[in-house]
Amino acid sequence: MRPALSKDTRLCISLAGRPSNIGTRFHNHLYEVLGLDFIYKAFTTTDIVAAIGGVRALGIRGCSVSMPFKEDVLSLVDDIEPSAQSLRSVNTIVNDDGRLIASNTDYLAVQHLIDEHGLTSQQSVLIRGSGGMASAVGAAFADRGFGAGVVVARNPAAGSALARRLGYEYAPEVGARSADIVVNVTPIGMAGGAEEHDVAFGDATIRRAHTVFDVVALPSETPLIAAARIDGFSCLANSRKCFWAFTRICSPETMTSMALGARSG
Repeated sequence: MRPALSKDTRLCISLAGRPSNIGTRFHNHLYEVLGLDFIYKAFTTTDIVAAIGGVRALGIRGCSVSMPFKEDVLSLVDDIEPSAQSLRSVNTIVNDDGRLIASNTDYLAVQHLIDEHGLTSQQSVLIRGSGGMASAVGAAFADRGFGAGVVVARNPAAGSALARRLGYEYAPEVGARSADIVVNVTPIGMAGGAEEHDVAFGDATIRRAHTVFDVVALPSETPLIAAARIDGFSCLANSRKCFWAFTRICSPETMTSMALGARSG
């Protein structure tokens, strides 16, 4: 059980243009389960410079960073780890005694999953999506030597730009394409969304794949993973890395089962 709130309770926050309850439920659930004297709260801001100054000045332990602030904070921290440097995009800031250290746990989580599932660079990759998370996913694969890849995106400008950056091909639609590894990095299948009942890839693409990843946070089993039943991941992987970065208490590998209660709430 988490200790009673006091002057010693450590605060972690998130900064987003459109805050959600997903990270708040996840982090606070684990604080409760692990008996940690932490609390997590989501915020938005119209002054990112002042907000990050507040993280430093108030001793806020950690800060998750979402759009549209992922690039803006680069100039406001003291150290930028390679995961964020290569992407020029930050999603986690840790405050170590007034020194702000930035990283990108999306990138780190995907590389962890590549290792965890024994994926090899000889396998081909099909990524659906072209936003910030897709950039992190693609970079994680490309930096591990996955040279054969396709980026599928509805936005031709963003999709082709990401594909060029990764050295992959671009396609506007999945069509008959498949790959050894297929990754959904879009809101398709997200609970409460316009496409919550849709599957990001067709049956033929799923059948020919070896591994299927889905970054959608909710539900815990998306329509894509339900259809594939091979290997799946969600934003839980990223949240685990972020949680460990803030607390240094529990390794990411031990958190999945404990976090399931937070994901179903």
